[in-house]
Amino acid sequence: MSQRPAVRPGVIVGMFRIARGRADGIGCFGGSVQSFLASLAPLIAFPLVGAALGLFTEGPRRALTGLAMTICGLLTPAVLSYELARFWKRTDAWFRFATAFNWCEWILPVAACVAMLPLSVAVNAGVTETVASLVLVGFLGAYGLWLHWFLARKALALSALRAVLLVLIVNTGTVAAVMVPSLLVSEQG
Repeated sequence: MSQRPAVRPGVIVGMFRIARGRADGIGCFGGSVQSFLASLAPLIAFPLVGAALGLFTEGPRRALTGLAMTICGLLTPAVLSYELARFWKRTDAWFRFATAFNWCEWILPVAACVAMLPLSVAVNAGVTETVASLVLVGFLGAYGLWLHWFLARKALALSALRAVLLVLIVNTGTVAAVMVPSLLVSEQG
């Protein structure tokens, strides 16, 4: 009787497991250069299409500047987390971490949709849209930070404190990489 090779669960299964705080979801992601590049492809594809459409509606300068800022925002977490992983001698686990990190960014829009259901009921019950929006943003911010922390802690096998440090550096660095050029462009315009 021949045995079938074990099939690694797919990316969707890994995302679902990680979204629920299950560390075994990390094993669903590849740990190679190809896996990492495959995780970047959809994150870059949507802004690329948006920039192509923007060439006709916003003009080439604005569309291409927006695309460049988006790509910087997408690549900054990988660069900063790699440097921290290198410093902490965790580069052997970095490709799996970075692949899972990129794919798990898709959890946030799904979480937003799920969170909007009870919030829409609350708005119909009399909660103002401003309050509901603040709750949604607060929830997504907290959940996103937890998600990044969880991935850093489990995929890179970091201590809780180092995972917090990674999340702070990566998120602050990403905001700076996107906002500083944006502010410079708006001051010159």
